[in-house]
This record gives sequence, C-alpha cells and structure tokens, in this order.
Amino acid sequence: MDQKNKDLDKFLNFLSGKSKKAAPSEGDSGDNVVKMSKKGPNNPKKYISLAVTLTAVFALVIILLTNIYIVKESEYAVVRQFGEVVKFEREPGLNMKIPFIQSVTKLPKNQMTYEISEEEINTKDKKRIIIDNYAVWRITDPKLLISNAGTIEKVESRMEEFIYSVIRSELGRIDYNQIINDEDSSRGSINDTVTERVNELLSNDKYGIEVVDVRIRRIDLPTENEQSVFTNMISDRESIAQKYLSEGDAQKRRIEAKTDQEVQEMLATANKKAAIIQAEGEAEAAKIYNKSFSQDPEFYSLYRTLESYKKTVGEDTVIILPSTSPYANILSGYIK
Repeated sequence: MDQKNKDLDKFLNFLSGKSKKAAPSEGDSGDNVVKMSKKGPNNPKKYISLAVTLTAVFALVIILLTNIYIVKESEYAVVRQFGEVVKFEREPGLNMKIPFIQSVTKLPKNQMTYEISEEEINTKDKKRIIIDNYAVWRITDPKLLISNAGTIEKVESRMEEFIYSVIRSELGRIDYNQIINDEDSSRGSINDTVTERVNELLSNDKYGIEVVDVRIRRIDLPTENEQSVFTNMISDRESIAQKYLSEGDAQKRRIEAKTDQEVQEMLATANKKAAIIQAEGEAEAAKIYNKSFSQDPEFYSLYRTLESYKKTVGEDTVIILPSTSPYANILSGYIK
C-alpha cells in the first residue's frame, strides 16, 4: 500500500514538473542524506477546479456569442419566447436574446415580388381564360405576421388565395372582348380594384402585410378553345371591316352627290351670268355698229354683203355672176 502511494506521488510530481530525489538506502552514510522538502504532496483537486472554471468560462463565452444577433438595414428581427412574440427590432444594430428561452426570426423589410400561379376563370360572357399575374408586397407589422401566419410562405399562400378570389370575382363581371381589347380595356381599373380589395381582406385578418400592386401580366385561352375563339374573332373583325366599308361607300356617294349638285348650281349660275354679260355686250356692240354704219350706209351695205358671203360661200361653191355685176367688177379688180 505504501508503494502505491509512493508511485502516485511520483506521478503527480512528474505532472507538476517537479521531481523528488530518491531516499538514501540503509547502507548510505549520513553525509549523503538529502534533506526532504518540507512541502507535502500536490493536491489534484485544485487542477480539477481550474479545469472546471476554464470550461465554464469558455461555455459562457460560447453562449453569449451564440445569443447575440445583428439586425441589418434591410430586415426586421422578431424575438419569440416559448413561441410567443415578445418584441421585434426595426432599427439596425447589435442585440441580445435570452439563451435557450428566446429565438430570433429575420424578416425582409424591402418590397418583394410574388409570382402567382396561373388560374383559369370564366368571364361574364362565359369565356374561359387563363390569368397570369404577379403581386408586389411588403411587411408592415412583423409581430402580426409571425403571430397570425407564422412564416412568409404561409402569408404568401393566403395572399395568393385572396388575389385569385378577387380577380375571379372582378373579371366575372366583364365580357371577354372588354378584357383583351386595348382600346377599351378595363384592366387598369381592375388592377387598382384588386389591390384595394386584397388589402382590405389582409387587414381584416391582421396578417401584417400590404399589397403594393397587383398586375395582370398575360391573358391566355385554354388550348382546346383557342381555334374556335380565333375563328370567331376573325369573323367578327371581317363583319366590322365590311361595316366600315359599307359606311365608307355610303359616305362617298353622299359626298359625290352633294359635290355634283354644288357643281351644277355653280355652272348654272356662271352660265346665267355669262349669258347676261354676252347679251349686254351684243347690245352694246349693236349700238356701236349702228352708230358707225349710219355714218356711211353704202359701206355698211358692202360690209353686210361681204359678211353674208362668209356664211354662204364655201370652198366648193360656184358663183355665177353677170359681167355687169358690181361684185364681178370688184373681183376682177375693176373699181370705178
């Protein structure tokens, strides 16, 4: 038993960096006797206490580090204690939660886009269409979102249900042609109405989010209905085109008739004025002629005779005149 204690003391001294010289044997002289240290054997309990202390300090540091959380500029931090929301941080910075009791959930602060699944609905005129739309939304109250929805995925699912319900209700009141016709489209007002209605539903259920905008991106027809709808659309467009052509031809005829009438009236007025001017000119010319010819009746008689020859004598006219005729003398160059 004594030997075991000696071996244990040697081992502890070796661990502590100290060594103990061996005791002198019985045969050694008194001069060779080395004085024993007055210190007793080292106590191992103090090393165990030191190790426990260091371990506790290290564990405490680890716990502190793992329970410090950072809130960024673009996010909210919601703190829950036993599943109950106790606080949330809006401002960026360094914060601390209670270890093992509280947990932190990060939520985005910026606006997000949610792609809504394509859905098939019926219009007012019983046309089936497929709607593809999206929503832009943001979180307004993180505490309500965590308390009533739990996660972003769940609140997006509820938002999609509300959007689909409202769009189906609104488009069900409108004919298909009004939806797809860009010139007479109600899609702009539908988007605003859907956004407003969805926000009302979300506010009533207190989900802590707000829909900024809902937009219909694309409207398609089911594959089995495309050809029949396209055929009907072509027929409708041809009917509308024929109507425009008929109205154009009728308008053309009306314009032509009115123009012809105006031209005839203008020509009649012009002819009337021309006849009056011509009559006045002829009367004035007759006065001038009468006045001129009255001054020399013989010359007037000759002039009238010559004018009559213009109308009665042509290229093939044969005139037989007696040699004693004054006109024959003139033609022959004999002037008395």
